[in-house]
Amino acid sequence: MASRRKHTHNKHQKHNITRQTRRQATQPRVGWSPRARRLQFGAHNVPAPFSPPEDWHEPREDGGDYQIIVQPPGEGYRHVVTPEQVRERLNRMPAHFLDALEVVQFSQMTRKKKSFPCYGMQWGATLYLYPLEESLEEIFYTPPRPEVLNESKMFGGQWDRPEKGVWRLKWSEEAIADFYLNNILIHELGHLLDDRNTSYTDRERYAEWFAIEYGYRPTGGRQVRQPEVRKRHHSV
Repeated sequence: MASRRKHTHNKHQKHNITRQTRRQATQPRVGWSPRARRLQFGAHNVPAPFSPPEDWHEPREDGGDYQIIVQPPGEGYRHVVTPEQVRERLNRMPAHFLDALEVVQFSQMTRKKKSFPCYGMQWGATLYLYPLEESLEEIFYTPPRPEVLNESKMFGGQWDRPEKGVWRLKWSEEAIADFYLNNILIHELGHLLDDRNTSYTDRERYAEWFAIEYGYRPTGGRQVRQPEVRKRHHSV
């Protein structure tokens, strides 16, 4: 049964899954992941209401400070930033940008979540950050699109071809922290703050602009980033 995305005009009920991929039909290869994780930085629709994608945190709407929840990353995975790094990065944002934020959750990778792996997600008043493989290496079995190559390189990711039909994205400690703190985290915060757009495309366009304006540019990125925004996700 195909999943559906639920639309609402209440910003605390809006949700978005970011930088996900379809599971590939490729047969598992010895020594390599059987799935091309986040191959196109696309997205499945959020599962139906009876199958929530994450732990739901009821909005308090009391004006208090946000809290950080850290779950174990899961076997073979690791969290690539710390709560202290997240707080420090968010503290550099305009204070009113954090008014609606109530929880940042470092989520656990489970068997179910491996079917829609992602870097980050916004749901309600919560931002979710997902762990990465312990090796800081991601394996792809289909050529990544040019924009995928460009964005990952922009944040210090390095690509190589370890064997025929395999593309590998390798991150250093510094690069993956930069990617999460100045791209993923800020992109998801943009979704939380977007209380005007309701369509999938418009919400993505806004979050993409927000991540460039408040994440990449202020941090003095590794190269000049083109200002145009693009649809980065796909629906199934």
